[in-house]
Amino acid sequence: MNNLIIGSHVGFNNSTQLLGSVNEALSYGENTFMFYTGAPQNTRRGAILDEITYKAYEVMKENNIDLSKVIVHAPYIVNLANLENFEFSVNFLKEEVRRVSLLGIKYMVLHPGSAVNYPREEAIERIISGLNLILDNNLDVTICLETMAGKGSEIGINISEIKRMIDGVKYKDKIGVCLDTCHLNDSGIDLTKFDEYIKEFDKEIGINYIKVIHINDSKNEIGSHKDRHENIGFGTIGFDTLIKIIYDERFTDIPKILETPYVTKDDESKDKVYPPYKYEIDMIRNKLFDNKLIDKIRNN
Repeated sequence: MNNLIIGSHVGFNNSTQLLGSVNEALSYGENTFMFYTGAPQNTRRGAILDEITYKAYEVMKENNIDLSKVIVHAPYIVNLANLENFEFSVNFLKEEVRRVSLLGIKYMVLHPGSAVNYPREEAIERIISGLNLILDNNLDVTICLETMAGKGSEIGINISEIKRMIDGVKYKDKIGVCLDTCHLNDSGIDLTKFDEYIKEFDKEIGINYIKVIHINDSKNEIGSHKDRHENIGFGTIGFDTLIKIIYDERFTDIPKILETPYVTKDDESKDKVYPPYKYEIDMIRNKLFDNKLIDKIRNN
């Protein structure tokens, strides 16, 4: 249990940067974390400040956080599958890879893209072309393609599409995969049969390509293609199934990242009150589901 590498999505702002992200992660009892280097819904970015980065390294070292297990997520509005925005997306992601490298981080998660008005095969070929342009560098940054739920015309909704993209990428040492449990469920994968899925993944792609796992419950039934995350144990996947995935010995050295929703004041409210990560990670470490968790967070 001491070997569990677990964290959550945390903030990153221009004033505190990586140091602020580290401190937030520590406040939740985490030993890794994931962040966007700017707002996920836009492409505005501030300069990376080395002085703050080095201070963050010191704090990480003091608290046994391995920099090589920290994850950056690319903003989800860039779309390599879209012809109209292709050049912009490629240039932005080239710069984002450079920023990730400046921070000393090795892995960046990327939503592959959405076909929108194009045939899926054409969209996949465009994503491959984009990845080959972005990864043509001497930087030690791996792009991890995230498994998607299948909302709209998303690419990367099954093993076949992930395999097609990886097969097309020239830089095999710079491409990986991020499994997302909510997305897998919503795409139609029965996670009570996770072992079967992983065996097929290993046969078709190779288990060595899996670099990070997003741990999320789902508000939706299997195969719904909706992508709505739920707090751990409160969704359709369930606590016991997620625990088995989290503690799967094949992924001991791989970071597990929570992206579960903030808890609101009541069931109707949209006001954020508190991130659930500290409480969810405690449950995960204890391997014991607390069905009063939401109430506890609300009353904290």
